[in-house]
Amino acid sequence: MIRRLCRVLLAVVFVAAGVSHFVRPAFFVNIVPPFLPWPLGLVWLSGVAEIVLGLAVLVPSIRPLAGWGLVALLIAVFPANVYQAVALKPFVDAPAWMPPATPLGLWLRLPVQGVLIAWAWWATRP
Repeated sequence: MIRRLCRVLLAVVFVAAGVSHFVRPAFFVNIVPPFLPWPLGLVWLSGVAEIVLGLAVLVPSIRPLAGWGLVALLIAVFPANVYQAVALKPFVDAPAWMPPATPLGLWLRLPVQGVLIAWAWWATRP
């Protein structure tokens, strides 16, 4: 029962995050490291991946694959979070409920990626 609830919550979190890539693209474009080409395209691509993988978590036959996809995606976007912390990039076009970025907050945000990876892996195991 707990795992089922965690799966649904995982799906909701990733689908919502993916949709936000299209609703507030500047928020994500701002933290794409400058050495990567076509920041907006990468934001769209990661948004599509989040939506598709989030929905795939709900399909039992492909759930383990979705989990590995989410783990890979979280690892792939981690450099953007590191870049944001190192460069002290502010949140751009952030929702009103989100507090301003602080150096400590940006650094404390990095370990959350590990929690998300563990959550995606655990929730999608058979």
